[in-house]
Formats: sequence, structure tokens, C-alpha cells
Amino acid sequence: MIAPRRYLPSISALLAFEACARLGSATQAATELSLTQSAISRQIKALEGQLGVDLMSRQGRHLALTLAGTEYVREVREILRRLAGASLNATTEAQSGALALAILPAFGMHWLAPRLANFAADHREVTVNLSTRLQPFALGPSPFDAAIHFGHEDWPGVHYMPLMPEIVVPVCAPDLVGAPFSDPKTLLDHPLLHLETRPRAWSRWFDTVGHPCDPPHGMMFDQFATMAQAALHGLGIALLPTFVAEPYLKDGQLILASDKTTESIGSYYLVWPEDRPAPPPLVAFCAWLKQQIHDT
Repeated sequence: MIAPRRYLPSISALLAFEACARLGSATQAATELSLTQSAISRQIKALEGQLGVDLMSRQGRHLALTLAGTEYVREVREILRRLAGASLNATTEAQSGALALAILPAFGMHWLAPRLANFAADHREVTVNLSTRLQPFALGPSPFDAAIHFGHEDWPGVHYMPLMPEIVVPVCAPDLVGAPFSDPKTLLDHPLLHLETRPRAWSRWFDTVGHPCDPPHGMMFDQFATMAQAALHGLGIALLPTFVAEPYLKDGQLILASDKTTESIGSYYLVWPEDRPAPPPLVAFCAWLKQQIHDT
């Protein structure tokens, strides 16, 4: 038994509470859930009675969360999200083999997505469902079968499959420099673009190419994709992974600011929970991915 019954509210009560908390109105919540306002009010009163705590208070014509309600709704939303994801996975798996994969935006868009058609052609029985995550998370209780991880083997409770190190190269718009610089320090005469998750990337690059320095601060981005677009529009020089830079270099939208590449602070891995057997779709995906890495 998961928990005593008295601690397990009904789904309808949780949905009514979440809608009221989000919309601030029992009337609007009733419209969204196709119920009456009185039914919404009864659900919330029943939930408060079951928990023995006030979750919402009326302020004029609006409903406001109490302190207990503010904490509770955060957990309720996560539980409802996970329940919906589990239901979707169960429905999909009943129809075919489903693989729920959390991906990093740049790696998923520029390296994995262009190759997925080959996997789909070879494994028509598997449906790959992709969701973006920027940071490691609790993989075990999540709806994901596996995830793409960047960094080191520091994610507890998972199996690791090494994919590749991150190799970075400085690129910019053709009008900014004209041709690659032979002297790395010349890059310091131009704006340098930075990534939030790699704050010392430029320092490491200059150290590796033999010109240790403390590069000036510049525009900061949370994803490689937006940083690449900024470079494309002439806002500065971006230090991009080679798999992100290659399409732009190939069509001439970006050029090399220097032809010196360096390894970043980590590598890419496929990870999956070690506390349960890998499902057949994941086994097939791992075998395919190993071949892709071998052929790259």
C-alpha cells in the first residue's frame, strides 16, 4: 500500500484545486473543467477537510492561496504532470514500443534529430518521444526511460553510455573578421559571446591555444542555438560545439574565427536508471546509438 487512504485525495479534487490556484477564480476553474462553480467549491472544501488545513482564502471576488496552499499546489502540479506522462507512456506502449527520452536542446537538435530517421526506419515498432531538459533531474521517478547528459559520470543511480566529448570551435559572421585569425589573441579585439553553463569556456580555450588570459565579459546566452543566431547576426564570436557549428559553416552563414578546436569541460552520455531493467525500445536505441557513434 502506497499510503493510508486518508492521505490520498481524489484526482478531481486535485484538478479543481490546481485550476483555482492557477486562475484565482472558482468560476473560471469551473468553465475550464466543465463543472459548476458549486461543484468546484465542494471539491476544494472536501480537499481542505481531508487534509485538515486551509488551502485557499477569498479576497474580494478572487481566491488566493494560503501559505500551505502555495506549497501544496507546487507538489500537486508535479504529481499531475507525472501522472499524465505515465498515462501517455502506458497508452503509447500499449500500441507499440515507446521510448521517452530527455534531451539537451543543442545535442538533440543538431546531432540526434538528423539521425533519428534512420532509427525510425530500422525500428518501426518504436516511437521515440523527446522532451527538452537543460539540467540533470531525478531520473528514477520521472516519466523518462533515458536522458542525454553532459558533464561527467556524476549523475547518481544511472547507467552511463559514453557518446562523445564536446569539441568547441570559435565562429562568427563572415563580415566580422573576413578570414580566420592566425593569432588567437586577435579574437580579443572583438566581442566574445558566452554561455551560462560554460562561464569559463573562453578562458579554457585561450589557455589551450597558448594565450592564457581573462577574456572580457560579453553577451550571455542560455542555449547554443540563440548564441549561434547572435553570431550569425554579427554580434560577436561564439564558441560552439562542432556539431552545432558545422551546418552554419557548410552553408557559409558562419566562418571560423580561428581553426583551433579544443575540448570542452565534459562529454555527452546516454544515461538510464540502474534500478530497473532497460525496456526493449531502450535496448534497441542503445545498440543503434553505439553504431552511430562508431560511424561518426
